Amino acid sequence: MGFSLHLLLLFVHLAICSSEQTFPYMTSNVKEVAGRSFDYIVVGGGTAGCPLAATLSEKFSVLLVERGGSPYGDPFILEEKYFGFPFLQTNEYTSVAQSFVSTDGVPSFRGRVLGGSAAINAGFYGRASKDFVKKVGWSNEGVKDAYEWVESRFISKPDHLTPWSHAVEFSFLEAGILPYNGFSLEHIQGTKIGATSFDNQGRRHLPADLLPAGNPSKITVLLNATVDKVIFQRTGTTDEKIARGIRFIKSDGSSHQTYEAYLNQPDNSGSWGDVILSAGALGSPQILLLSGIGPQQHLKNFEIPLVLNLKGVGERMQDNTAIQVFVNYNQQNPTPDPAKVAGIADDFKIIIEAAIIPISLNGTFVSYFIGKLAFPESVGKLELNSTDPRANPSVTFNYLSSEKDLAECVKMTELLELALRSKSIASLVGSNEYRNKPMPTKDELQKLCKTTISTIWHYHGGCTVGSVVDKNYRVYGVKGLRVIDGSTFLESPGTNPMATVLMLGRYQGLKILQERKDASFINPIT
Repeated sequence: MGFSLHLLLLFVHLAICSSEQTFPYMTSNVKEVAGRSFDYIVVGGGTAGCPLAATLSEKFSVLLVERGGSPYGDPFILEEKYFGFPFLQTNEYTSVAQSFVSTDGVPSFRGRVLGGSAAINAGFYGRASKDFVKKVGWSNEGVKDAYEWVESRFISKPDHLTPWSHAVEFSFLEAGILPYNGFSLEHIQGTKIGATSFDNQGRRHLPADLLPAGNPSKITVLLNATVDKVIFQRTGTTDEKIARGIRFIKSDGSSHQTYEAYLNQPDNSGSWGDVILSAGALGSPQILLLSGIGPQQHLKNFEIPLVLNLKGVGERMQDNTAIQVFVNYNQQNPTPDPAKVAGIADDFKIIIEAAIIPISLNGTFVSYFIGKLAFPESVGKLELNSTDPRANPSVTFNYLSSEKDLAECVKMTELLELALRSKSIASLVGSNEYRNKPMPTKDELQKLCKTTISTIWHYHGGCTVGSVVDKNYRVYGVKGLRVIDGSTFLESPGTNPMATVLMLGRYQGLKILQERKDASFINPIT
């Protein structure tokens, strides 16, 4: 999408919203931002970055940098009836969905638009489990408040289910995924209907819709700009490094033409703002590496000057192994049907959903069940492919390298096959074709797992807590730099991580505001 079209879509959005709410200032002109200073710089206008920027803007000026363009005015993003179409139109630098293939050979996508991957995903919304919240050490009350802040502005309860979703719901129950929980935001065992980012008029709500909830006059959104490094300086006479700003390029421009934006200098209280990476599980570790933070030898291979030898950057990359089972469902007027129902089974270790998506622009659709392993043991790593920040890094997930993962995949695939053979699916498709087929043997299920690995794009890791960042999401060994997004997770929370990544942006934003308040109380300006 060209620069002029992005501007047109932006103007359309601003015109629509002008009578309803105030939006932050948005620009794709890098020269309007170059050389300016802000209290906080958030890199990545996605699922975590938007609620984080909105929260910080309640007290401070914020620059939100997004490598993609505006989603507003684009029906392929905003309308449920076009769900899945962005995956069919990808290119190297400007498409809203950026494709990549892991070294395992599994194709995947990442969002490249204001709103991030939550602007192109299936929209299923479910909170993390209580165990996950306890494990990561968050405050139950703070988490609840942050979820509710997001939910009051972002989600809808489906007012009906399509014939497909109804059949899916009952097929899960027939497969033994019990009990039936009806509609629920919670991550609970059994079959449930989840919330969704699509409202009941078929319009997608976006993380960017949260920006007006802060102080929009304090937010500047820079679109179509890709950050290639964090700028550091030494503090005093010590060797300690402190983040001072960012260097960036135009996403569709030359990688040699760079621009800079800075953090405001500290006042007498000595309290700094931060550069905060919220660029996702691929983007955030990639930016750290390009900035000189990571394994020393890997940086040396790319002639990147070392800032900090931090071996955990790019490590513990994980994706949830997924398996698809297709259903021959011939709709009269086929339309996309993103997941509304989830089955949570085997002590939360298996999650099953179903969807109908387009596979061509001419109206060809496929219907399928998809299951994922919630807690894979297999881990991989992320490394640079080049020093161009727009290029995908190299990522390896090592799917099913653990025998335990393979055994769990067999259980999951058996559940998918049971759902496929349900009376509900037979009634939907008008045939006993699947019910009459014998169940696959264990050996056949193992082969299916090994040869048909897929993904639901819930990959995470690369900047994990305890390895790259501390419990306050500060990068070890440097000042003024944090990572707040799914790259910090050691597992994917809930059925789908979107809810918890949105919550994390709000939750950590409030914690940062409290930190600044406490610092100013201890060291008042004189």
